[in-house]
Amino acid sequence: MKRMTSACFALSLSLGLTALTGCKSINLAMPSPSSSKDAMAMSSPLVEKRETITATGYAVVAVQNHRNPAQQRLMAIRASKLDAYRNLTEQVYGQQLDASSTVADMVVTNDTFRAKVEGVIYGARLVSITPVGDETYETTLSLDRDVVQDLRILFMGQMAGRGR
Repeated sequence: MKRMTSACFALSLSLGLTALTGCKSINLAMPSPSSSKDAMAMSSPLVEKRETITATGYAVVAVQNHRNPAQQRLMAIRASKLDAYRNLTEQVYGQQLDASSTVADMVVTNDTFRAKVEGVIYGARLVSITPVGDETYETTLSLDRDVVQDLRILFMGQMAGRGR
């Protein structure tokens, strides 16, 4: 009985010490001016980090208009890059939609949508060109938010000059 009690005591003492090793004191005092400078120095790279927008484009290899498979791959890479630029342009300038519907006898007989994107993109950075499976390429571009603002201001100036 004494051996069992001492074994239980030793086990509970061991578990208690193990549990205490995970504890830590937290200083809740207000930081001093010198420590706040250190905190600012540590967080400044996070504040200066520039935000970007990204766009991805896709293209299928087999539908490219060439007989040579290598040329088809190159054309798919180019097409996926252009698709990524189009997606980036949509994010910067928006998309103009034209839609028309024809109804006869309370039934839609014709429903047409047309989308148009217009704008200039400069300063885009090529992030990656990646094959997706055997038949598709994916291209990702990124654009700095500061450049986006510059592009929008440039576009608005051009629209004002055209009288739109």
